[in-house]
Amino acid sequence: MKHLMRASLLAISLGLAAGTASAADYRLNPFKLAYEGAITQNVPGEVNVHPVTYPLNGIEIAANFYTPPNFDAARKYPTIVIAHPNGGVKEQVAGLYAQRLAEQGYITITADAAYQGASGGQPRSVDKPAHRIEDIHGMADFISRFPWVDTRRLGLLGICGGGGYSLAAAQTDKRFKAVATVSMFNSGRVRRNGYVDSQLYTLQQRLQQASDARAQEAAGGEVLYSGDANLTDEQIAKLPFDLYRQGYEYYWKTHAHPNSTFRYTTSSLLDLMRWDATSQIELINQPLLMIAGSKADSLYMTQEAFAKATGTTDKELVRLDGATHIETYWVPRYVDAAVAKLNTFYARTLTQ
Repeated sequence: MKHLMRASLLAISLGLAAGTASAADYRLNPFKLAYEGAITQNVPGEVNVHPVTYPLNGIEIAANFYTPPNFDAARKYPTIVIAHPNGGVKEQVAGLYAQRLAEQGYITITADAAYQGASGGQPRSVDKPAHRIEDIHGMADFISRFPWVDTRRLGLLGICGGGGYSLAAAQTDKRFKAVATVSMFNSGRVRRNGYVDSQLYTLQQRLQQASDARAQEAAGGEVLYSGDANLTDEQIAKLPFDLYRQGYEYYWKTHAHPNSTFRYTTSSLLDLMRWDATSQIELINQPLLMIAGSKADSLYMTQEAFAKATGTTDKELVRLDGATHIETYWVPRYVDAAVAKLNTFYARTLTQ
């Protein structure tokens, strides 16, 4: 951790910033970033990316934080914590939004979830809500240590599954003065009921499978996994939902990253299936912005959460006209529209 921090702070002290590249191929990027226009080198005067690690509950967390153009360590900056989607990593859409918001003058941080990506934790690909929520608190803990972070102007952004977990984190963590989501995904509801409530009749069967997987792990047996599949293009085309079809395309082809996987331990379902992103959502009293595509088949989750968020009167639901769930991750016109709305929201709510 210390050598990474020193290297990152040295870069800041030298005023380094960023060049860009259009390729989404992580192999062409020295920071292994997998999005169009990603930083390829730190050069003076523009946005910087700083890879760091830090401990969280005995696990080493891998994160990237971004500093804005013409960064001045003597100033204090509004700062945004960004939680990545289920199966995603910091180098994909979370990194894209982190970089784009840094361009607008914010310090941003996004970290791989514990047990996932480049972060530590065994077994791999544990996906439990308590861990994901703690990851968000941990990002706030880490970035708030820096003197150039204005902790009075700390915001939160969650994308897809990270959106659901951000709603949960913001219920009690009032360090976050403003909360936003993009294409919010309620992991508990989907693992419990199936996507678009398509698996209600197999709920008890799936709970038994998760219980059996937990028992097998506890007995020292093989760790069982769910969610991963090696599908052909023909099989992907036959999937019933845009989110799944376009998700496979995004995560396995156009924006693939070796640390990114749909895979999670089957025993995680014991925690996921009894959790819901909208439980106690009325505790959110901060300004709330929820963005989703008008054609997203996941839109129902954003609409439900927005309606239940009765603890704040400063809230807005924005539908990006024509966008599906995955298109908000990378299609330039939708990303541009989302970032513009986020910038306006944070500029208004993260005031001095």
